[in-house]
Order: sequence, then C-alpha cells, then structure tokens
Amino acid sequence: MSRRAGFILAMALLLGLGLLASYVLGKLEPYEDVVEHGPSPEVASSPYLAAEHFLRKQGIAARRAEGLDVLDGLPSEGQTLMLLADRGNMTPRQVERVLQWTANGGHLLFIAERLWDEEEGKSGDLLLDLLGIQQYMSDDLDDEDASEPEPDNEEHEAYPQLTKLYLENEQAPAYIAFDTDFHLYDAQNRAHAWANSDSATHLLQLYHGDGLITVLSDPWIWQNRNINEYDHAWLLWYLSQDSAVTLLYHADSDGLARLLLRHFPLALLVLALLIIATLWHVGVRHGPLQAPASRARRQLEEHLRGSADFLLRRSGQHSLLKGLQQDINRRARRRHPGFEKLAVAEQWQVLGRLTRLPAKNISQAMRPLPPQRLSASDFTRQVAHLQTLRNAL
Repeated sequence: MSRRAGFILAMALLLGLGLLASYVLGKLEPYEDVVEHGPSPEVASSPYLAAEHFLRKQGIAARRAEGLDVLDGLPSEGQTLMLLADRGNMTPRQVERVLQWTANGGHLLFIAERLWDEEEGKSGDLLLDLLGIQQYMSDDLDDEDASEPEPDNEEHEAYPQLTKLYLENEQAPAYIAFDTDFHLYDAQNRAHAWANSDSATHLLQLYHGDGLITVLSDPWIWQNRNINEYDHAWLLWYLSQDSAVTLLYHADSDGLARLLLRHFPLALLVLALLIIATLWHVGVRHGPLQAPASRARRQLEEHLRGSADFLLRRSGQHSLLKGLQQDINRRARRRHPGFEKLAVAEQWQVLGRLTRLPAKNISQAMRPLPPQRLSASDFTRQVAHLQTLRNAL
C-alpha cells in the first residue's frame, strides 16, 4: 500500500468513527436517578443520634455515654441522665449508685423493662421495684383502673390511642404515640405527674430526695425514625430543659469478647480458621501406624548389615577398605614375625607363600587405594579380593 492510499484510508476511518460517535451521542438522553444507600454507619449504630442533634439545636448540652462509669465525674445538679438501653445486667450496687446520684439533685429518666409478677411480688427490674412502680399489660387491667384521672376536655376522645400530656395554662395537650400495650402503676402513690392514653398510663414523674425521676413505658418515640412524629421531640425538650443531658446507651460496659467481636470480626474469623487448620494438621495421620518389629526377626545378619551400612555412610569406602588391609597385615605379622619391617614387594611375596594365592590377586587386594570414590561394582570387587586374602591367612 502506497503512502497516499494509507493516508486516505486513515482519514476515512476517522470520518466514520466521527459519524458513529455523533449518531450515538444524538441517541443518548440524560436522566436523574436517586439511589438510596440507607442510613450511614453512624446512624445505624446510634438509634438516638437524631435526639442528640435535636437537643443540641435547642441549646441543650447533650452527650453520649457508654457505661455507668460516667457518674464518677457527673455532678447531680443541673444534669439529666437518660437510661435508654437494656438494664438487665445492672447490679444492686449500680442501682443504689444511680438513685443516690438522683437524690443529690439529678434528674433520672429510664424505661420500665419488666412486667409485675403477682406471685413473686416483684418484677425483677431493680429500679421499678425499689421505687414502687409496677408495669402491667393493658389488656389485663379493669376499665376503672386503666388510667389516672384526666382533666375534662372536649378533645379527650379525639385520639384515644395517643398519650396526652396536659400542662397548666395550655389549651390543648401534647400528643405522644407510646405503645398502648403497657401500663405503669404507681403502687406507693408517689407520682405527682403522669401522662395517659385512653387505656393506660405511660409516663410517671416522682420526686426522689432532691432530685426527680421520670419513668416511661417505652423509648421508641425518641429513636431516629420516630422522633419527628407528633410531639415526640417536644417531650424530649420538655423533660430535659434547663439541664445538660447524658444519654446512656449501655448500662454496663461490654466485655472483652463482645468488643473484639464488634471491632475485629474478620481477625477473629482468621484466627479460628488457623486454629482449626492447626488441629487438623496435628490430629490427622498421614498414613497407617507401623507396628513395631518383632524381636524374633532381628537376626545377627541384619545387625551386621545395618552396622556396615552405617559405617559406609559415616566413614566412606576408603575407611572400610583400609580397615580390611590393616586386618590382613595384623594376621600376617602373627604368622610371619618381622613382616612389618619388610618392603612392600617382599610383604606381597610373604603373603603369596602364606595364602598360596597368585601374585596378581595379592597386588589387586593390597595396592594403594585411589583418591577418587569407587563405583559400586569396583568397591564390591575390591572387598571380595580383600576378604579372600584375609580368609586365606
């Protein structure tokens, strides 16, 4: 192909590609698509993150704590402690510590976790039992005992499933969507304020020493997906106003195993696989067990053969052959005194007379050994010559 033809072909290809690109671009239509990635890891791990941000926007100092150790440096006055997580592992000593902190002037808010057991006379929730507050299922209550008396209001029946909180000098109550399956009962008649739905009580407030205690039937109203409904956010602000707030997600510290599982799951998996592989390698046999040899089969020939193999590997060919030659010289000295003082040729003549073997055989057996290693056949032949000569003496 000439240069001119190549240039024309290249230009034609570029023109074709340009036309194809123009056609494809003309067919493309831009569009917008919204991809929902769900909540961020921070939101997923903090169910009350929205509540924290809301309090800070209201000018209330809010922080999160991971255990009751926060009480070591937390003053009582001007502070609200919200226990919003499971308290099943709280010890009596921890409960007494929390109540003492409250009695010194703090505001304690916690969630009722267990139902009252009539047979045992307790619920198992240490905080509820010490304060004389009992929790029941709403379906188990009589109609007349379902709730505390409420002010006469035309809107009382407007939202029977919602909890209504009435405030002094307010025309309408605040509405909160508590779970109506649960009811709080003040057995010691200590509560000075409460909030009810049509069938149950869901919020109680009582004084404890110089402090204040607020008990709720459930905490889900302040979780991320529900805090913007009804008056949930307003209730959070109302209960925490004029104080700093500490939200406690865990009433007890996580153990080492739980922390490792939470932060290093992949490392724990690799470690478990390594342990399993090590146990498998150590425990699995790579062949059948070999029974020990019977003592009856260990004959002298086997010992001699084994000893010879050991000496051959350890000392080499020259050591074995030289040992046979020295043994022949010792035998010759016993039969011919002064043998060691003779010249080599005279020694070979004496050996010929003593053994009646040809001079050729004696020279082959007693000649100096070559420095290089003998082949297997040469070594066997040399041993045979020396053995024949030694046996003849």
